[in-house]
Amino acid sequence: MFQRSIVNDLILWKEKEDRKPLILRGVRQVGKTTVVEQFANEFDTFLKLNLEMSGDLALIESTDDLEILVEQVHFYCKKQVKKGTCLLFIDEIQFSPKATALLRYFYEKMQHIHVIAAGSLLENAIQSNQIAFPVGRVEYKMLRPIHFMEFLNAMNEQFDLDALHAFKADLIHNRMMQHFNKFITVGSMPAVLKHYSKHRDLLSLSSIYESLIKSYQDDVEKYVETPLKAAIIRHLIQTCWFYVSEAVTFENFASSNFRSKDVGEAFRSLEKAMLLELVFPVTSAQLPLMADYRKKPKLFCLDTGLINFMVKIQEEVLLSKSIEDVWRGKIGEQIVAQELFANNYSMLDLKHFWRRNKQGSEAEVDFVFPYKNKIIPIEVKSGVIGKLKSLHAFMDSCPHDWAVRVWSKPFSIESVITPAGKAFKLINVPFYYVCKLKELLAKLEDEGKIS
Repeated sequence: MFQRSIVNDLILWKEKEDRKPLILRGVRQVGKTTVVEQFANEFDTFLKLNLEMSGDLALIESTDDLEILVEQVHFYCKKQVKKGTCLLFIDEIQFSPKATALLRYFYEKMQHIHVIAAGSLLENAIQSNQIAFPVGRVEYKMLRPIHFMEFLNAMNEQFDLDALHAFKADLIHNRMMQHFNKFITVGSMPAVLKHYSKHRDLLSLSSIYESLIKSYQDDVEKYVETPLKAAIIRHLIQTCWFYVSEAVTFENFASSNFRSKDVGEAFRSLEKAMLLELVFPVTSAQLPLMADYRKKPKLFCLDTGLINFMVKIQEEVLLSKSIEDVWRGKIGEQIVAQELFANNYSMLDLKHFWRRNKQGSEAEVDFVFPYKNKIIPIEVKSGVIGKLKSLHAFMDSCPHDWAVRVWSKPFSIESVITPAGKAFKLINVPFYYVCKLKELLAKLEDEGKIS
């Protein structure tokens, strides 16, 4: 299996002086266990417990004495106690409130042991008061689905990956777009990509998609309090894929008879499970980014591969010459939402879009992206500049002169003047550069192409 980019962040965590036990979060089957096993190569000793296993659970709950516990874990894992670095991985930690409490004492008394914990549906377990992590004694990282650079790595396209890192991918633009079409068709779940990289057979992926959807449904229902909420969650998991990139209304969602309050609660459960995200708009063109929770949110789902499978548009996506026009632009917006933060492992970064707060005048920009002291507007659109009316409206109200358009054409920069007379630079970014947008903007600044 190819190495995930987050391993580089984990190495930095390993070297920190005031390191705390790390909680690795992410949707089930996003690859948390595999990532930790890859990272374990950086250590002299690797100890792994899975608290879903009764023996492992009984072991970690057998004593409050950490020194005795560490010695017992070594023996249980058939590893000798020796000098050097040691990584203890506690998987499925949500099965033991005592294990979560012990993390505090690993931080306070045994910092020489590196501890990582992970689990399925941690947010729902926390919400239902089944577990509680010690405040101020742990830190968090979010593992998101695979991004495009990792896809190229998995497909052994090293030359093209190096070109992407060097921002020379536009020299092989057509080939890069073929890669990208394949990426959004296959999707970004590790189990799917592992199978595809080996067999190169799109039709054989159907059973994996089905298994993923069913496992998510079964998992979330473990934390459902009522039959009504279970019914709503089943409904949302079957239908949410059809509404990606749309502003959604909770009341009677997807032609149901469910009430707004109940649907909202079910959506929040699925959001905690990281199967989807509700993205709320901002109405200002200046920092700070403050979402307006009174307005309708846009819905984005976990992965384009699952969306394409559920909506039955895999062939259309794979053969598309213009991703931003597929399925009325929905897939283009969805993949940009995924790629903007795919190689960012902070729990705090949220997506936003912009909607003008003016009665009777609609204007909306697909995404706004914080960069240094600016909010950069991002539109996912093909076509001529004159059709970017919402982008013009944003630029008229913001204090800087950069904007980004994501499209299927090669990289370029255009000088634009809004109907109101403001001049700005429109940076046309191919889809394959979105996962490196911050680095691209910094490079353009250094070269004096934008200022």
